[in-house]
Amino acid sequence: MQGEVALIVGAGTNLSASLARLFAKEGMAVALAARNIAKLGDLVRHTSARAYPCDATQAGEVTRLFEAVNQDLGTPDLVVYNAGGRVRGPLTELDPQEVERALRVSCFGGFLVAREAARGMLARGSGTLLFTGASASVKGYANSSSFAMGKFGLRGLAQALARELHPQNIHVGHIVIDGGIAAPGDTRRGDRGSDGFLHPDEIAKTYLQLHRQHRSAWAWEIELRPWVEKF
Repeated sequence: MQGEVALIVGAGTNLSASLARLFAKEGMAVALAARNIAKLGDLVRHTSARAYPCDATQAGEVTRLFEAVNQDLGTPDLVVYNAGGRVRGPLTELDPQEVERALRVSCFGGFLVAREAARGMLARGSGTLLFTGASASVKGYANSSSFAMGKFGLRGLAQALARELHPQNIHVGHIVIDGGIAAPGDTRRGDRGSDGFLHPDEIAKTYLQLHRQHRSAWAWEIELRPWVEKF
């Protein structure tokens, strides 16, 4: 599978970094998109990735992102939407503008990225589109209504796109990450010790496995959680 192109939107220094390193190891040309690409300097150097500034909530910026990636690297074979936004607090105290922004990042940006990705993949006749979900994708928590709205919406988008695009040879997947992700140098332990956190390098392997699945046995959703996590 040499020559593949992978685009990660909402790139950062934790899960996205693990994805970028694994995809690069697999021989893919990696593109990273984020509002602030300065934070990606080390990752770009270690993976030979290209970084592109992009606010995924702005349709024009998303269109320009795909135009640039198509020109520089080619049409992406794999696109990961890894952006998310949340505003915590009681319902009666939430700022509507902040909630709207969180919804645009968690959900609407996923639609914009999927639309551009699908255009290129449909023209080529193949591709994989993956969305990063969370516990909040399937259960709403108190004082986290904005995150639940955004992640429920993203899951609905992924499910609808799977039904629309699978018959056209575009694999759509949604990964529910049920638990905290360990960060580099993380000293958090909690009441379950280090086993209570997901390791980002291990999560990345599932994304790659979804991308590599044979189309006779595609999964549209996978849930990941530490073995000690209650659900």
